[in-house]
Amino acid sequence: MEGKKQTILLVDDDEDITYTLSTFLNRCGFECQVASNGQEGLRILKKTPPDLIVCDVIMPEMDGREFLRSLRTSQIQIPVIMLTQVGTTCEKVLALDEGADDYINKPFDPMELVARIRSVLRRSQLYQSSLSNAWMLSAGELLINRQRREVYLQGELVHLTHRAFILLEYLITHPDEILTRERLLSIVWGWENVVPTRSIDTRISELRKVLKDQVEKPLYIETIPQQGYRFIHPVKISG
Repeated sequence: MEGKKQTILLVDDDEDITYTLSTFLNRCGFECQVASNGQEGLRILKKTPPDLIVCDVIMPEMDGREFLRSLRTSQIQIPVIMLTQVGTTCEKVLALDEGADDYINKPFDPMELVARIRSVLRRSQLYQSSLSNAWMLSAGELLINRQRREVYLQGELVHLTHRAFILLEYLITHPDEILTRERLLSIVWGWENVVPTRSIDTRISELRKVLKDQVEKPLYIETIPQQGYRFIHPVKISG
């Protein structure tokens, strides 16, 4: 007997995208529902809550960020992946701060979206309450206050550059997941800036120095050869 299919709510006003993507997601084993804007999305999820929401940012009536804020202020913790053509770092940081679990730019490879969906679903099942919605996160002797944008190690405040903080925040909210340099670049710098992938290595080195993490025996950040990085320490919601 087959298990129950995981359900995806796709919220986007572009009918071509919703038709193509919903068909693809159904073929990948998901059950997909479609809404043309945030208001319709809210009506649907109140009747039949999905396992995950994929939501565009720019939409009529109620846009994606307003939709996301409505979910989180109502204490609805369904995982959300945001879609947009706006590639600025500011947009991504705002969406993540408001409770998005992940962010992907249009145009995108549908298989990349499916990989993100499965990763977020695994993470939400593992941690039950979404790490992306928590203001305080801890990993051993490391504590991050996302609201105040502060990092503490062994109770002492440590100082990070703005981009290093964004990188650490994304790593700790995506534990046990291999994150490519290209993906981290899009989060930290955005697609609007042409930045070499080695810039991520530089920021990782900065983080390791501040966190007193060793490359050979990492406690927090592991290098995955030819792929990227992974945050390996168990993460807890604090506060």
